[in-house]
Formats: sequence, structure tokens, C-alpha cells
Amino acid sequence: MFWYEHEIKRLEHRRAETTDEPETLFYGSSSIRLWTDLENDFKELRPVNLGFGGSTLAACAWFFERVMTGYQPKRLVLYAGDNDLGDGRHPEEIFIFFRDIAARVQKRFGPIPCYFISLKPSLSRWHLIEQFKFTNLIIATEINENWPNWQTIDIFSSMLGDDGRPRIDYFMDDGLHLSPKGYEVWKSVIQRQLNMHT
Repeated sequence: MFWYEHEIKRLEHRRAETTDEPETLFYGSSSIRLWTDLENDFKELRPVNLGFGGSTLAACAWFFERVMTGYQPKRLVLYAGDNDLGDGRHPEEIFIFFRDIAARVQKRFGPIPCYFISLKPSLSRWHLIEQFKFTNLIIATEINENWPNWQTIDIFSSMLGDDGRPRIDYFMDDGLHLSPKGYEVWKSVIQRQLNMHT
């Protein structure tokens, strides 16, 4: 995990340098990290962007305590797992990492409202789409059955076109990272779900 050290130190430094008390933590991979308008898009929820580039759900669990130091949020939004599958991990492994993070959140913050953003259907990882679907299914089932303070936010279906494939205009040229249009979809779907529980 040493290759994330620079990014983790950046997040630690950011917390040390600010006196703000964010109410909503957005935590996860580059889909969060690269959301440059996130803090404006959700300003009424007083958010902070705690994404770090290339991170896996495994890395989010590994660095959880360090990144969360100094925060006392009212809610947490998580997106990760995409890169785990891209790195060759199995859905069942990602399921275990999710349970690890959920337990860490419970221990540190108590039963605050938490949201898991479903894995997105990336163009560049379409060959893994059945694994993405299965991962989303088993995590959603786990949340429904065992974590009453968690909700799943389904962005998967909103990113598909009429042909059942990911819409090209929602992605950058690499077919993996979100375009401004893609972030508009995320903003709409996530806001709708958060507004139901705030």
C-alpha cells in the first residue's frame, strides 16, 4: 500500500490545515478524487472530498483510520471497488473489504447514515461487467440484511444508454473516468438519495 502514501499524506495535511467541521465525508477512489465541483455540488451538506487516486476498496479499509482522524461527520458517502476488479480481485474479496469498512465506520462514528455508490459500468472495463453486477448485488444484499444505517445508491443503471451499454459521453477519453456530463448524472442521483434521508 506504500504507493498511496503521498495521497494519504495530502489528505492528512489538508485536515491539519483546516478548521472546518465537514458534515459529509465523500471517501473513495479517483471517481471521488477527480470530482472538482463536489464541494459546490453538495455545499448544503458541508462536504469534504477524501478521494485518493487509484484507490481500491482494500486501500480505503487499510487507510481508514488515518484519513478519518479529526472528523466527526453526520454522514459518509463511499465509492470504491471499481479498481479492485480492474486489478483482478474477485467480487467476494470486495464484499469482505466492504464489511471491513462498514465495521470501521460503526466503531469510529456510530450508526451515522452511510451510502455506498454502486460500481459504475465503465467502457474500459465492460469485459468485466458481470463481475461488476455481481459485486453490486452482493454488497446491496449485505446492506439490506445487516447494515440498517447504510443505503445503496444505484448509479449503474443511470449510466447506461438505450442499447444497455455505458453512454460514451459520460466518460473521458480513457473510458474509465467520468466526464462533466457523467458527474452531472452522479450529482443528480446522489442528491436525490441523500435528500430522502436528511
